[in-house]
Amino acid sequence: MTSSDKPRIGFIGIGAMGLPMATCLLKAGYAVGAYDVRTDQVDRLAAEAGAQPMATLAELGRQSDVVLTILPTSAIVEKVLFGPDGLAPALKPGAVVIDMTSGIPDETVRFAETLAGQGVTLFDAPVSGGVPRAITGKLTIMTGGDDAVIDAQMALLETMGSVIRTGRIGSGHAMKALNNLVSAGGFLIGIEALLIGAKFGIEPGTMVDILNASTGVNNSTQKKFRQYVLSRSFDSGFPIELMVKDLSIALEVARSGGVNAPFATLCRELWAGASTMLGPRVDHTAVAQLSEKLAGLELHEGK
Repeated sequence: MTSSDKPRIGFIGIGAMGLPMATCLLKAGYAVGAYDVRTDQVDRLAAEAGAQPMATLAELGRQSDVVLTILPTSAIVEKVLFGPDGLAPALKPGAVVIDMTSGIPDETVRFAETLAGQGVTLFDAPVSGGVPRAITGKLTIMTGGDDAVIDAQMALLETMGSVIRTGRIGSGHAMKALNNLVSAGGFLIGIEALLIGAKFGIEPGTMVDILNASTGVNNSTQKKFRQYVLSRSFDSGFPIELMVKDLSIALEVARSGGVNAPFATLCRELWAGASTMLGPRVDHTAVAQLSEKLAGLELHEGK
């Protein structure tokens, strides 16, 4: 596909994830118009990768065949689409919106139904992998929607990662919340194990090495404990308030399906408590500090 054959992309949300994702699209030869209320982020993407800054959502909508959104919450997505000076009125019939936000499934369905009334298609495609895999274009992308619609955007999506289809509209967002539930639970139980072992006298770095070579391995043992907790940097780039949001979405999916989920409920409450104690904007890996306070011990490499 030549650059002239590629759809014109509008990218809304040039944050920690959006900036490297949009950069991947630009490197692949797509023309990308960028919008964010933080204009310094848009200017950075323009300077570093060649994006075209858009002054308004309407300007972006008029110039785009496909619009990607990756925003903090579904409430912000709704404001961007349908609020005053929003995107929707500027979209042409046949345009596609790909919501890569970690959103609320029922809200995603509602947005899709509303846009369908003007001939615009929306599907959900949240991502997992964090900033490091956003930079390398190796994200996992969970897509919920019509297969034919997703097929038409596959080349675009694959510049940012690998695509796994989850089913109907909203199912991608449900799966993303459930993935983060598993990740959040694994993080907490792993930290508790390190604290128990440290009290017993086992060096934390040694425990991480053993977990990674044993059946206790998970994403946190591999990519978070040594990098962000034992180092005391707590700077993975994903704030704790967004983890609490995703856990709340997972529990709502459970409630709407009539599934009793006691461990998930406890997990969410622990993360919410840490967010209240530490502040909502701290890095999510700082949740370890709640467990440390309860244990009366800090985790360090070599101690």
